[in-house]
Amino acid sequence: MSLESVRAWLAENAPDLPLIEVAESTATVATAAAALGVEPGRIAKTLAVRVGDDIFLLVARGDARLDNAKTKAAFGGRPRMLGADETFALTGHPVGGVCPFGLARPLPVCCDISLRNYATVFPAAGSLNTSVEVSPERLFALVGTRWVDLCRLPE
Repeated sequence: MSLESVRAWLAENAPDLPLIEVAESTATVATAAAALGVEPGRIAKTLAVRVGDDIFLLVARGDARLDNAKTKAAFGGRPRMLGADETFALTGHPVGGVCPFGLARPLPVCCDISLRNYATVFPAAGSLNTSVEVSPERLFALVGTRWVDLCRLPE
């Protein structure tokens, strides 16, 4: 059902963005990068995060790490990743296919500035073997609530 909700959402909101379906798994940054033939940084991972009573999705480049200090400064508390069951209940997408499209319920979507290092990125598309290629600016225009600087890049 998750893939269908993304497919329907894309048809209505971004019909020019084709759904990319591959035979291999795209459930992790490493497997998605290998399946799509791109560097891990171009995979746009979507994390379900709780800070205090607030829940939001964070879309960041695949090789970036959520920084506790930056998140505390921006949101006033320590970030906690949601578990798989709660993530699925809120987004309608399984972990490994979580994306900001076709959500089960509206959630704020924060786009990390780390995405801007690439002309296009590949967020998941609701299943364990689907993605979409989109520019960071277009991604934000489609789903973003605000740009944030919450991640640190690999050294």
